[in-house]
Amino acid sequence: MRRASIVFAALVVALATMAGVPGSAAPSSDGPKVVYSVLYQDGVSLSAGRAAVSAAGGTVVEVNKAVGLARVESRNPAFLDDVARQPALYGAARNVPIGYAPGNRPKDDGVERDRVLGSGAPAAPSDEPDEDPLSGLQWDMDMIDADDDGSYAVQQGDPRVLVGIMDTGIDGSHPDIAPNFDANLSRNFTVDIPLVDGPCEEEPDMSCNDPADVDENSHGTHVAGTVAAALNGLGTIGVAPDVTLVNVRAGQDSGYFFLMESVNALTYSGDIGIDVVNMSYFIDPWLYNCADNPADSEAAQREQRTIISATQRALRYAHMKGVTLVAAEGNQATDLGHPTTDDISPDFPPGSEYHRDVDNSCLTMPAEGNHVIAVSALGPTMRKAYYSNYGVEQTTVSAPGGDRREYYGTPQWNAVENRQLSSYPYLVALANGELNEDGTPNTPFVMRNCVDGVCAYYSWFQGTSMAAPHAVGVAALIVSEYGTDDPGHPGGLTMQPNEVQQILEDTATDHRCPRPRLFHYPDPDLPPEIYDALCQGPAEFNGFYGHGIVNALAAVGG
Repeated sequence: MRRASIVFAALVVALATMAGVPGSAAPSSDGPKVVYSVLYQDGVSLSAGRAAVSAAGGTVVEVNKAVGLARVESRNPAFLDDVARQPALYGAARNVPIGYAPGNRPKDDGVERDRVLGSGAPAAPSDEPDEDPLSGLQWDMDMIDADDDGSYAVQQGDPRVLVGIMDTGIDGSHPDIAPNFDANLSRNFTVDIPLVDGPCEEEPDMSCNDPADVDENSHGTHVAGTVAAALNGLGTIGVAPDVTLVNVRAGQDSGYFFLMESVNALTYSGDIGIDVVNMSYFIDPWLYNCADNPADSEAAQREQRTIISATQRALRYAHMKGVTLVAAEGNQATDLGHPTTDDISPDFPPGSEYHRDVDNSCLTMPAEGNHVIAVSALGPTMRKAYYSNYGVEQTTVSAPGGDRREYYGTPQWNAVENRQLSSYPYLVALANGELNEDGTPNTPFVMRNCVDGVCAYYSWFQGTSMAAPHAVGVAALIVSEYGTDDPGHPGGLTMQPNEVQQILEDTATDHRCPRPRLFHYPDPDLPPEIYDALCQGPAEFNGFYGHGIVNALAAVGG
């Protein structure tokens, strides 16, 4: 279509929008104020989109111009339906109904921050003189050859490589993270919601706008430490201990990740030259986004289509800007090529979930988005972790994520060290009551390490959220080793995402499916009708391991 035709078409749409839809009533404005993410149709101008939002009874607060996604406030109870009547608008998704009471967070089914004590004894630090004190507990780094005998001897990462952590934030003051943390580039795209995230008038920020070096949840700090905890004689070590960490926060303190914040974080990552980004979450409120599920209302279907389309636009934008996109595959123990049910959606507002039968047309975003490297999780013995999603259509590579239920029938079952050890914010440990008055931990799930008067805290988590940053760290090493000098790039090095992914896949360690292929977990707390998993494919590529287990040493030519 010629440029003149495009301009004319946009003008027609704008005039139709400003005039409203014939026969439609004026939007109501007597409901509670609700925040939405509204996606404009492709090719629609910002002014036409704003006019269409107004005609539907909304007010534009901000617009992501790269994607055409607007944050909108409205008191119109029928706003979602009125948006559907505007030809300039693709659709809308709810973010926050202001004033809604909090509820239980079902996000990861208690997998990642599981604090159930088992029979295993607390882990003991390493006494190896040449290692950071807690590195001897990092079985995950041994699995992927990221240690003194592996990749550290060849490539520890280049500070010019920028790694974006799209999560709940990063504690930039953590002693293992501070050496690699870029506060100037870091951004927080969220605003705290008091009735979900807790009171804003509390330490450390005393407002609803957290600084870009704060993590009041702990999830993002744990992820960041796995990627790039410094090799500094303290605590743990990251896969790429010399690369630069950038907080591109998209998650609320409570762990919710909404569409607008995710899109903003992705496009910002592309704009500032992030080389690799970690996305260990799914976009709320839908675990599975289904375009036309009969269990959903028309409004819910439109909302899910909007989430898919807006996320795909943002992923495409970041990919074209040179960002290698890595995501956690999810913790529902599901073959994503054959999902069957969804009982936690919509998970926001809390209490609004209902049962849905789902199929392969339904997508978990961003893990099943275009250009995304999806990572499954493994336990210490390299078996697929009991909670990890899998599937030949979705799994790109695998990485250690922890599995507390390994070694069933032995003292090692449910031991803390079956999980993953990484950075933990001091203020979160304090707020959770996990510290004694003298600062020592009162739970085996938290560890403290002090060197020369400097103390830092670490915690044991498990989940695909913990697996993805291992792949991110290896991808960062690949850019460090093979990237091209580019003075125009913010970091100074650049590498095409497709090339990064190719090396990541080619150097991953092949791992065949278990025998028999229908894997059964012996733990009686894992009922077979839920957790038994069928592994399909050869050793070179299968649904459990993808192209294999990421390997840091092989990835940098070792």
